[in-house]
Parts: sequence; structure tokens; C-alpha cells
Amino acid sequence: MTQFIYLLLRCYAVVVIATTLLADAAAVQSDAQHALQQQRNKHNITDRIVSAALFAELEESARLADIAYCIGTTGIHNPFGCLSHCDEFKGFELITTWNTGPLLSDSCGYIALSHPPSTKRIIVAFRGTYSLTNTIIDLSAVPQEYVPYPADGDNDNNHGMASLTETRKCKNCTVHAGFWTSWKNSRDTVLSAVTQARLKYPDYEVRLIGHSLGGAVAALAGLEMDSRGLDPQVTTFGEPRVGNDKMADFTNEMFGLSSSSFSQAEDGDEDDIYMRYRRVTHMNDPVPLLPLTEWGYTPHAGEIYISKLDLPPSREDVEHCIGNADNRCISSSEAEKEENVILASITQEQQVLSSSPASQRPSDSILPSSGHDQPLPEEGKEEEMKAQWSLVPTRYRIWELFFAHRDYFWRIGLCVPGGDPTSWRWL
Repeated sequence: MTQFIYLLLRCYAVVVIATTLLADAAAVQSDAQHALQQQRNKHNITDRIVSAALFAELEESARLADIAYCIGTTGIHNPFGCLSHCDEFKGFELITTWNTGPLLSDSCGYIALSHPPSTKRIIVAFRGTYSLTNTIIDLSAVPQEYVPYPADGDNDNNHGMASLTETRKCKNCTVHAGFWTSWKNSRDTVLSAVTQARLKYPDYEVRLIGHSLGGAVAALAGLEMDSRGLDPQVTTFGEPRVGNDKMADFTNEMFGLSSSSFSQAEDGDEDDIYMRYRRVTHMNDPVPLLPLTEWGYTPHAGEIYISKLDLPPSREDVEHCIGNADNRCISSSEAEKEENVILASITQEQQVLSSSPASQRPSDSILPSSGHDQPLPEEGKEEEMKAQWSLVPTRYRIWELFFAHRDYFWRIGLCVPGGDPTSWRWL
């Protein structure tokens, strides 16, 4: 019996030693993998920065998006004049503008030709909505079935262009009803002007630009124009989610966004300027996170993230993102909501404990001092208020519709000389 117990103890000792060795080996491997991942992340951060050429294109597109806000206010006049950035674009020619009005989905924008010395382009700019109420309503509409052109009932009206012979399928795709209505109401005007311009200038590229609601309409317009053989390039700023996951997959497929990363030219310059879809997002902007995932909406790929809160961003602040929802980009704001809930719970618990009688409080060795025993100076109170507001998840920060949602290289949204001068923030 004694010998049996001795053998059992030896076996137990061997198991303990083996387990310890395996654990140590796993820890070493984990540390090595962690170091390798940190090295990769450092490399990826460098690789993710947009090229100088793309940065310049995005900045220019932001100014063109801002000009769209002259529609419905002071207007745009021929050949290409307005109270915004129009005089900065030499060789531009206004083709037409449209404005359906707020009672008819509030869709408006302009179409212009970009002649030499500028790049040869047919530019279609979709304006966002002026009304905060309309913005919130726009983002809460129910989804409806999405049927791609030409099976969407518009096959008879080809606007002078031959449609594709193969009907594209988008199985189980749904689209935001309000965004789809906005595109439907402006569709004939836009397609007629673009196709006529393309027939007259066949070597001009089609470029679609949109901010906010205009970004969603530009996405839908881009899908149809691609089906019509116009091969558009789309750039959006603060684009909300247009449809469900199937719709996102369809958009990725149509614009070649399914690859995991952008390519790099042999000379070291990133050829990201050839991206056919650039979905630009900005730190703290709630609109790219809406409508909510819980409502069945999913973003598509092609995201380019501005990580600097204040204007203006530098090239190092503008980064490529991978896939539909890169956690290093605007989607990190959704991941942070659980952390914010935990932080809010801890803060609330500390406040409750600090307000209770001293005899009922835990000792200082258990509960850290909150630092609020003495009255805070005004500067400290301001920082505390900012910290409390920072606990609100990004997608619920409605006040950022006036700040982060408009701060894309410029403060977009007011047709005034040089852009909106009130580039301040209060949080």
C-alpha cells in the first residue's frame, strides 16, 4: 500500500512538472507572438497611411462636397461660381443642379465638368441634409428589398446608354427605404445629364461625391452607374449604412472591395488612388455607425479613417481600413460601448460610496481616493465634464452631427467663403 502511494505521488509530481513546463513554454510562445504582432501592427500602421496623391484627392473632394451645400441657399451659377470654394477650381463648367425639396426626400446636388488644366472628369456631387430632424428620421427608416438595375423596373429608360446584358443579382439584399427614395427621385435628372456628358466627352471619368445622406445616395447611384457601364469612382464622407450584410457584400463585389488590403507599387508609392470606392469616416462621427447593427444594417468595405479629431488632419492622420468593420477605425467606437458601460458602473459605484457616511465607507486601502474631496478648479470641472460625456458611445453622440460629422478636411455644410469659420468644438 505504501509503495502504491509512493508511485501515485511520483506520478502526480511528474504531471505537475510537465504542466508547469508546458505553461512556461506557452507563456514564452505567447510573449513571442505578442511581440511579433506588435511588430506587425507597427508595420501595418505605416502601410495603412494613405498616399500623398490620395490625400490630395480626398481633400479636393471634401471641398467639392461642401460646394453642394450652396444648392438650396445662395446657389451655384455659370460657369462655376458660388460663395464656397468654386473659385478654387479652374476649368470647371456647371452642367446642372437639382433640388427635390425637403418634402420629396430632400435630394439635391450638382453636376459639373472638370476640363484641363484640371483632370478630365464628370463630377456628380450629392448634398447632405440641412435639417437635424431630417437626419435623425433618415437614419431610422425601415429597410426594403433591393433589386439592382436593370431588374428594378427602370430597364425601359436607359438614358441613351446600352445596359448590361447580364442582370446582376443581389440575393436577400435590403436597402434603407429613405436613401433609396432619395436616389429614385433624382435618378432621371442625374443619369440623363451624366450620360449626355459622357457621350460628348467619352474620355472623361465619372466621379461621384457625397456627404452624409448624399454619401448614401452616391453609393446607390454608383451601383446603378456601374451596371450601366459608366465605371464610376465614388468618394463619400460620413456615409451612413445603406443596407444589410448582403447589400454590403454586393457593393464590395461591384467595386472590387473584397481584397484584404490595397496594393503597393514597385517604386514604393501606394497606388491607392485607383480605389474605386473611398468611404471616408472621422473619429467620433456617429453617422457611419447608423442605422444600428441591431436594426440589420452593415457597412461595406473601402473605409478610410481620419483619426484626428480637430481640423485640419495631416496625411499621417488618414489611414486605410481592412474589411467592412475594421476595429482600428470607426468601428472601434462600437467596441468601446461595452467598456464605457463598465466605466460608468464603476464611476457610479464610487459616487455612491463617497456620498455615504464615513463609517460605512470601505477603508482607503480598499477604495481608491476619487480626488474629489476638495473642490475642483474650473479647469478640472471642465475636464471632468468631458470625461463624463466621453462615456457616451459614439453612435449616440447626436451633438457630433454639428462637429465630427462635418469635419472632413474642412468643416462641411455651410456655403460661405473659405468654408465654415466656426471650426471650434465645445467637447
